[in-house]
Amino acid sequence: MSDFVIVTDSSADLPADLVQELGVEVLPLSFTICGKTYRNYPDGREMDLLSFYQMLRAGEMATTSAVNVAGYTAVLEPLLQEGKDVLVLAFSSGLSATYQSSVIAVEELREKYPDRKIFTVDTLCASLGQGLLVWYAVQEKRKGASIQEVRDWVEQNKLHICHWFTVDDLHFLKRGGRISTATAVVGSMLSIKPVLHVDNEGRLVNMSKARGRGASLTALVDQMERTAIRPAEQTVFLSHGDCSADAQRVADEVRRRLGTQNITINEIGPVIGAHSGPGTVALFFLGTER
Repeated sequence: MSDFVIVTDSSADLPADLVQELGVEVLPLSFTICGKTYRNYPDGREMDLLSFYQMLRAGEMATTSAVNVAGYTAVLEPLLQEGKDVLVLAFSSGLSATYQSSVIAVEELREKYPDRKIFTVDTLCASLGQGLLVWYAVQEKRKGASIQEVRDWVEQNKLHICHWFTVDDLHFLKRGGRISTATAVVGSMLSIKPVLHVDNEGRLVNMSKARGRGASLTALVDQMERTAIRPAEQTVFLSHGDCSADAQRVADEVRRRLGTQNITINEIGPVIGAHSGPGTVALFFLGTER
């Protein structure tokens, strides 16, 4: 069985130490803030997350860029030259053009390296939901699964990766066109917090509303309680936009109500955070359906 490498992108929001432990390659997406463009590495080498969220809180706007074809080729080709096969697990096509870039790059590289196996998967996931799918893929690889078997497992199970999240500032969703200006203004006045998820097409969908921050955080755990598969045995991921205490509150509630012990918490990176804003909390787990 030939060796293969799992490649993802930085929208997966995986912590740098976990990236190293899993042995995956992460392509950095780009973001622009205050007129300067940075690459989003898991270790925050070009901009740390505290500075990024301070800028957002101060009213600066950030924009993001997908990985282009050249970006994929630059990372994938050296792996192929080393004689390794490659499985790409890309950011949801419902939220970014990153996956489409990977398709073009893979097609070109297959022609150049016909003896290598090169696959790309549209994860239909985002943030640590994408990260959780990568984590599961690595577990399958460690069990001895081939690159085709891991790809097939990911395709069969990606719609069981549940994404539930809430935001603290509705104006970031308004900027991204997710809600109207009127909804953002009225919701902010009434302390209405949306509860959203990523649907089967990999897009953000507003599912319900909660009155107040506490209720919105509890709603995330309620959703997990409804659909989680053997929650006490799961590894669960939580991401947050510079609000670690709220993320910890959700983690404690998951442990108390569902018995889950293995919970990884990490900050939401600039690529996702530019659109969700400070105060976002997101819960990711394996469920019967999204």
